Amino acid sequence: MTEEIISYFEEYWNINPDIQSKILYSAIAIIVLVILRFSALKLVFKRFHDAKERYLWKNGVKNIYYILLLIILLNIWIDKIDSIGTFLGLVSAGLAIALQVPIVNVAAWLFIIIRKPFEVGDRIEIGNVAGDVIDIRFFQFTINEIGNWVGADQSTGRIIHVPNGEVFKVTQANYNQGFSHIWLEMPVLVTFESNWRKAKELLENIINNHAEELSFTAKRKLLEASKKFMIFYSNLTPIIYTSVKDSGVELTIRFLSEPKKRRVTENAVWEEILDTFAEQDDIDFAYPTQRIYYNHTEGKSDTRNK
Repeated sequence: MTEEIISYFEEYWNINPDIQSKILYSAIAIIVLVILRFSALKLVFKRFHDAKERYLWKNGVKNIYYILLLIILLNIWIDKIDSIGTFLGLVSAGLAIALQVPIVNVAAWLFIIIRKPFEVGDRIEIGNVAGDVIDIRFFQFTINEIGNWVGADQSTGRIIHVPNGEVFKVTQANYNQGFSHIWLEMPVLVTFESNWRKAKELLENIINNHAEELSFTAKRKLLEASKKFMIFYSNLTPIIYTSVKDSGVELTIRFLSEPKKRRVTENAVWEEILDTFAEQDDIDFAYPTQRIYYNHTEGKSDTRNK
């Protein structure tokens, strides 16, 4: 019966027995690997409930499946090449130009997996695109876009697919790797006539209430980051800087925040500032205005025109 089937395919399909056996072994290998992959994924979904851990294991199973499939198929179909080194040399020589972009993307994928400039879950900026990394594959990685027409680093709802090769071409910023917090600055402008020292004291109390826990967490993260990168800050506590602008005295609040909580933190701080300043009779917000200043009546006594 087997010989009849072989003869049939050889006679009517012009497929010699050697090719038939390779097709058969390839089909068996694919079926076995698909079953193993399905079983492994079922086990992963059963044992891991954390979304990130489950994604990493699922991605690992997928990558192992493709690598094993490639190795097995090469072993079945390539029988006239003595060494894998020779094979790789021939392939690279023949396909280097035709498949330059895919090869660069795969090389970049290996760089991302091994060097880890970013991982799934990190918030990054690459070129003119920023967002949270939600998937990494052989040829491209995917981010959930933030910013653009939406303010304060919140999601736009768009999914952006970026070729892996971009990591070799443009700079990347990672909001999470190394130091897990970012510095935020919120300028508050009060009029020259306001009690700016009192305003500064009020702002210090407000920001200390919101940023105290963040600074404690940041110290622990900074200690971890210093083991890997040359990162050092002498002061992680909130601070307020004073400067003078055209319309008044500017009090700039500088404090640490988690990247993904930037808008929530700014919202809470600003609401408390507005409520607090509304209760003060000697503090007003400044804005661009025009006024006439009479030095003769308004200036200090020693500077008035005699």
